[in-house]
Amino acid sequence: MPEIPTPTSSHSRVTSTDDSSHRTITDSGQPADPATPPTRTTLRSRFEPGWLHVLTSRYGLIGVWAVMVLVYAILMPTSFWNVGALSSIFGSQSVLVFLALSAMTTLIVGEFDLSIASVMGMTATTVAVLGGVHGWPIGAAVAAAVVVALVAGLANAFFVVFMDLSSLVVTLGMATLLTGLTQMISGSNIVSVNSRGLAALVGHDVLGLPLSFYYGLALAVLIAYVLGWTPLGRGMLFIGSNPEVARLAGIRVNRVRVGAYLAGALMSGLSGIILVGSVGGVDPSTTMTFLLPALAAVFLGTAVVQPGRFNPIGTMIAIYFLTTGIFGLQLLGFSGWIQNVFYGGGLVVAVALAKIIRSRTTTA
Repeated sequence: MPEIPTPTSSHSRVTSTDDSSHRTITDSGQPADPATPPTRTTLRSRFEPGWLHVLTSRYGLIGVWAVMVLVYAILMPTSFWNVGALSSIFGSQSVLVFLALSAMTTLIVGEFDLSIASVMGMTATTVAVLGGVHGWPIGAAVAAAVVVALVAGLANAFFVVFMDLSSLVVTLGMATLLTGLTQMISGSNIVSVNSRGLAALVGHDVLGLPLSFYYGLALAVLIAYVLGWTPLGRGMLFIGSNPEVARLAGIRVNRVRVGAYLAGALMSGLSGIILVGSVGGVDPSTTMTFLLPALAAVFLGTAVVQPGRFNPIGTMIAIYFLTTGIFGLQLLGFSGWIQNVFYGGGLVVAVALAKIIRSRTTTA
């Protein structure tokens, strides 16, 4: 009869250094097989100093970002290197920051959520239709939009966690469903809402940047704190590494997975509210275009700060890295197609970098 492992307390189990060493990411977004313990490669230790390996693996992307900024500044000293351009780069991506952090929240626990962009579009349309077309108070319209987002997240959690269906299939279906409902309630038209209060709450200028930028920064810091310093965050990482072992360790795996879907849906809903507050309306036909940039930023974020792991600070750095590249190329005269090329290429490169980082830290 096989020996049954003895459960230990959740806190002591999840803070084990042995577990943290297994939290690398595969190309599918899933953690690496914990059955294969990683060891340092002989090739790297022979030809590359340890400090250089740490520097390049954790901050290499920031170095590339700095070089890119320097090249753009030399090529376009007046149009790129000025306060207005920097404000455009950092102040225009709040929607994408919330959406990327939403995607990251479910990826950490080993799940996919492809409905985040549709949830964002649904909540933005709900605010615009209720507040702009039907004359609801903007606070009530925002509250209704948040409820819609949570219902979508709860539906995803029900089918994935309790019905044990594929998260890819469920969330893809939910994305299509919400896109259709959004087109129905908007009449497939651009919907606008005039709310000075919502616009000020999102776009009020502080030190040259809108308030929404600071909301995104605060959210990333909060998630980083939860993941790094709380039992809940450690439990999420542990579940993402091996849900069965996490369950034996006493962690309520299903409860955490449901919470991840709800938290992700809430952040997607907030991104829709920020979108409406920023531009005063929404075009339902364009919301799905946010999905690929969000995923590209999340995976590219695994190549910085905490290599091989989903992390919020790395995700934010990846977002502004990609935005800087696109902004500079557009100033150089490239048309709108460069955005799709850059984001699509960025996603492929991000996955490749994750694989390279993994191969450098595991046995060849």
